[in-house]
Amino acid sequence: MSNITFTIDGQSCTAETGQTILEAARANGIYIPSLCWYEGMKPAGSCRICTVRVGGRYMAACTQPVSEGMAVENMAPDLEDMRKALVEMLFVEGNHMCPTCEKSGNCELQALAYRYQMLVPRFPYNFPVRRVEPAGTKILLEHNRCVKCLRCVRGVKAKDGRKVFGALHRAGRKKISVDPALASALPDRQAKEAMDRCPVGSILKKEVGFAVPIGQRKYDKTPIGSDIQKAEG
Repeated sequence: MSNITFTIDGQSCTAETGQTILEAARANGIYIPSLCWYEGMKPAGSCRICTVRVGGRYMAACTQPVSEGMAVENMAPDLEDMRKALVEMLFVEGNHMCPTCEKSGNCELQALAYRYQMLVPRFPYNFPVRRVEPAGTKILLEHNRCVKCLRCVRGVKAKDGRKVFGALHRAGRKKISVDPALASALPDRQAKEAMDRCPVGSILKKEVGFAVPIGQRKYDKTPIGSDIQKAEG
């Protein structure tokens, strides 16, 4: 039962005890952009695209609990420009070739770039040298597209609870690793779920490729976040 009242950009909202700002916002039909957050998983606050401002302080909406009387700024111009800058950084840090990517049209990073009308990033491209890594018999890891959101690390587990994916190193050297034996033992359904869980085209199930035609993909006709905002009306 909702027992907390707060505002987002002046709009009155209600929340349940323990809900984060992002969860409460979506429950009230308000979209806060995010990449690393995934429903049903413990939030990590790693991408910072969901950053909002409360009382002059910046915080990750996916990890910050709502409190009574909280006044959240979400759509302030400087916050939106910061989010656009973060999206641009993710593009220049990797090698994202959207027209040839299997996840094009279903990619959350690509959809955010469209949302923020990204044309030419304000930052220089890094053009890192990365390779495609076979991860057992069912999955490929395309490191050129990885945004280190850790969704796979947090959410993909074997039957005995062991993590199929892991993170090596830290900061700019961070890299997603995979246990080939555990990945090969995943049921086809779970291998497909691992691919769907990834917000970009970094985890690919073998022998799937371009399964959904252009025009029928998730973000071809419906911009990211519009489904949440429609719920309000």
